[in-house]
Amino acid sequence: MGDEVMEEDNTWNRKKQIVIEQVANKVIYGEDIYAKIQGARDIRRLVRNSSAVRARSSFAAAGVIPALIPMLSEVNFEAREAALVALLNLAARNELNKVSIAASGAIPPLVELLNIQSGNLRELATAAILTLSSALPNKPIIIVSGAAPLLVQILSSASLQGRVDAVTALHNLSTCNEDPALVLDARAVPPLINLLKECKKYSKFAEKTTALLERLSMSAEGKTAIRNVNGGILTLVETVEDGSLVSTEHAVGALLTLCQSCRDTYRELILREGAIPGLLRLTVEGTPEAQDRARTLLDLLRDAPPEKRLASSVMEKIVYDIATRVDGSDKAVETAKKLLHDMVQRSMELSMSNIQLKAASSTPSDVPPS
Repeated sequence: MGDEVMEEDNTWNRKKQIVIEQVANKVIYGEDIYAKIQGARDIRRLVRNSSAVRARSSFAAAGVIPALIPMLSEVNFEAREAALVALLNLAARNELNKVSIAASGAIPPLVELLNIQSGNLRELATAAILTLSSALPNKPIIIVSGAAPLLVQILSSASLQGRVDAVTALHNLSTCNEDPALVLDARAVPPLINLLKECKKYSKFAEKTTALLERLSMSAEGKTAIRNVNGGILTLVETVEDGSLVSTEHAVGALLTLCQSCRDTYRELILREGAIPGLLRLTVEGTPEAQDRARTLLDLLRDAPPEKRLASSVMEKIVYDIATRVDGSDKAVETAKKLLHDMVQRSMELSMSNIQLKAASSTPSDVPPS
């Protein structure tokens, strides 16, 4: 019985391989563009299922990738679309094919397609750049191709899916060691803030968006753009309050970078948006990195003028609410006391540190007579 099943599998695999070779020949040796288009569509049909792992590898081995790439530059709209969809499906869940597609010269024509006005082709090209950008060897190739500025434009002008793909592609490229300015500049801030306003703050999309905004906050132009865009700082504060562990870490990182760059400017702006409750919660519930960032930012914010500080009763209420969320109402009083004690202790340590620094920097003439 086992031998019969194995023989049937071998027969099926041979038939499948024959079909793959026939389709590949259409793309490689087709008599006209319409035969090639049909071949590209057949590839998509045969590999679009997630289980078609071997078929993707078999088509690549048959040499279809170098044959599909010239079709991306055809005048014929259907040829470009069929080739794009076929390459997208060949690259899905196949790292070798992703690298092969980029190495065979697909990136320049894909970048050209990012420029065109046809929404469908441009969004397919965005999806292709996203897929290829997940392979490490492809990232420098895509960055130097000039794709990133076009992806930034798509953040403001494409469908929701196109914008999601553009953010994800930019996030993939931002992890490369190439010059960060080649991937992102301050022009990306307004559309990223708008996208973050619209999405769920705990979503994977928000995590990628806040990661890009944190990176942008490290440049002078990026800081200015975040400050100037309508609701920029408020949106980051809201993400600190409602985001996932990852998005809150990036959001508080961006706020901290802003405040450290110019405390007098950003401290007031951040306080005005009601950041204190979210930051206090983050010192308890965030990742270790987020907790450290939140504590550091709270220290900077607490050094505000008296009229900007929270009244102690308000602070106690906030801390009690956080303690209730963390440990439940039964233990809330005990947890709140511990949190307030830790905050007071930290404040005393910082005050003592400041006194010591001032004393160390004083000259004999600065010290008043006893």
